[in-house]
Amino acid sequence: MTTAKNKKYDYRVVQDEDGSAWTAEITRRVTSRKTMVSKSQNGFTTESEALAWAEEEIKSFVKNHVKQNELRTEIRQEKAEKARHWQEAKDKRKAENAKKLWKK
Repeated sequence: MTTAKNKKYDYRVVQDEDGSAWTAEITRRVTSRKTMVSKSQNGFTTESEALAWAEEEIKSFVKNHVKQNELRTEIRQEKAEKARHWQEAKDKRKAENAKKLWKK
């Protein structure tokens, strides 16, 4: 079995039980104790083919993960800006209503 280390994603290459084929698995660290297989491909004739597939696949996983994080950050910032805008408008209305009450 061959593995590569990454903080969140990893891959491992395992020979099948009968020894005729290799399986490559992309794994994701869920917790410090739990790891799950995100994607697997079997039927490789050599270990080097399985390693090549796993290395390319882990690159795309990390790339997609970075894209998703950037998108989520943009969405979170937009929501925060909208919330700030609405809070400012609400505070302004409260202040105007308070002024009207004191004038009476």
